[in-house]
Amino acid sequence: MSAKKQDIDFVQATLTAATIVRKVLAPTPLQLNEYLSARYDAKIYLKREDLTPVRSYKIRGAFNFFQKSLAHLGKDARYVCASAGNHAQGFAFACKYFGVAGTVYMPITTPKQKIQKTRAFGGENIDIRLIGDSFDQTNVAARAFSEDTNAFFVPPFDNFDIIEGQATVGLEILQQSSNPIDILIIPVGGGGLAAGVIQIMAALSPRTQVVLVEPAGAASLKQSLEKKRRIKLEQIDTFVDGAAVAQIGEINFDILKTYKSEDIILIKEDGLCETIIDMLNVEGIVLEPAGALEIDALRYISLDTLKNKTIVCLTSGGNFDFERLPEVKERALKASGRKKYYILRLPQRPGALREFLQFLGPNDDVSRFEYFKKSTRNFGSILLGIETTEPENFKLLNNKMNKANIQYQDITDDEVVSNFIV
Repeated sequence: MSAKKQDIDFVQATLTAATIVRKVLAPTPLQLNEYLSARYDAKIYLKREDLTPVRSYKIRGAFNFFQKSLAHLGKDARYVCASAGNHAQGFAFACKYFGVAGTVYMPITTPKQKIQKTRAFGGENIDIRLIGDSFDQTNVAARAFSEDTNAFFVPPFDNFDIIEGQATVGLEILQQSSNPIDILIIPVGGGGLAAGVIQIMAALSPRTQVVLVEPAGAASLKQSLEKKRRIKLEQIDTFVDGAAVAQIGEINFDILKTYKSEDIILIKEDGLCETIIDMLNVEGIVLEPAGALEIDALRYISLDTLKNKTIVCLTSGGNFDFERLPEVKERALKASGRKKYYILRLPQRPGALREFLQFLGPNDDVSRFEYFKKSTRNFGSILLGIETTEPENFKLLNNKMNKANIQYQDITDDEVVSNFIV
């Protein structure tokens, strides 16, 4: 099949999927964001997939899959899926809508908010099972259940019907934009969204540069591109739970392998937290970590590249568990350089601590203090957390401690120690 014929066929399949999806989903807004546009001197739009009924784009692929499968399976079929949260909600929504039974496998580490919403969308039509510490472990369990019970497995991303459903967001973007799109930024987890949208753009808007972004702690696409074959990561950071996948989909990698590894932008998790907090405080937009990846990616692109361009950031989801907010704030402060942790060794004598506290500036705030007194030693250890308004304030503090010959260790970036105590 020629490339042109293949493009036409995919566009037609996606148009059909759009008709199916429209039964439950009106086009999500494409909004000009004045705040980001002013910051980067560009026209920056947000495609608000966080505003779907399940607060992510995942409903598109799941609904398209169910509509097609029911045509030959019938309503007596039982379905099963594995998901870190967003696919589960789309799956549950579809199960209830079509009146079929489904089993949802989710990692034990899934935020409670996503578990509760999945249960709410599926009601009596679904059964939720929490198994595994990561999506990939959960996926193995779900597939085993499928084989043992003959339940029909609904893949989260590695399936043509899923890809076509996710691609409908690309059609909407082109239909909604009054100007040609210069840059479109898309997050990558398993690759279903990216695999669908880049095909739509290649066929209907070839001048659009599609930028793909991954969390640094789960860079399955980038590392697969480096090795020129699909690999499975031995360890991943599950913080960006909506995109933390150890192995990109097989179909999806085959489509995305035209990219070079250096084309993929990796987003640092701590810095991402700054963007989550920023969008919440300034714009009142609630985004989950995977939904903020593409906005955070803007600061990884040169200002000259962005200047005067029309840019779309696909905000993929807003299923944020506010129980995670203290952790997000903590990581955001550390990433901005406005919070540090020290271990100090001070002499065990009256007045030593008071002398040290005089080194703190008017904008320095002690956020954590633990003193470990040793009765048989001349020095004691202090765990100290300090927040400040400007990163430069820590340079002043360090200089004062150096001049006073105070022994200290900055443990902020020591992941082993910091994760243990913070």
